[in-house]
Amino acid sequence: MTDNVMTRCAGSNQSLRFAPETYRRPSPVRLREFFSEDAISLQLQSTTKDAVLKELVGLLKLDEKADAMLFKMLKRRETLGSTGIGQSIAIPHCRSLVVNRLRVAFGRKLEGIDFKAIDDRPVHYFFLIVAPPLEVSNQYLPVLGKIAQFAKEADVPDRLAKLNAPQEFLQLLEEKNI
Repeated sequence: MTDNVMTRCAGSNQSLRFAPETYRRPSPVRLREFFSEDAISLQLQSTTKDAVLKELVGLLKLDEKADAMLFKMLKRRETLGSTGIGQSIAIPHCRSLVVNRLRVAFGRKLEGIDFKAIDDRPVHYFFLIVAPPLEVSNQYLPVLGKIAQFAKEADVPDRLAKLNAPQEFLQLLEEKNI
């Protein structure tokens, strides 16, 4: 294995060889690539966990049937454990056939919502992630991880509170280069 990247096939003694010039590492995920202004709400109107989930789904601009199915999937995911990760942040996420590519949305509720977060504090910032079950680009988990990394930075919650326009949210993502 001198000049080749070599991978052993599971359950086999055979190896796959890739010439170094043909092997390319996946490009790093940048959150800014996935968000658009129309999927950002800095003034969520909802006052309950379920209503927030519905409002976030609405930001994806799907049809009514898809919205209902997606809401049901997110509710089911929340029964496994809250996606409220603490520090006023929640990352509701699921895989669903109603989307054909990874979709994300961001919502803010300055008053906060009881989202059953792990730190028992109200949630103010919501990052929705939805991906198809068989996502070829395999970006679901990297995006989930990047959002968690971004949200846990010490200055981010305070800066999210001060946003005045969706463009400022996108600029923050650019600035953080996550």
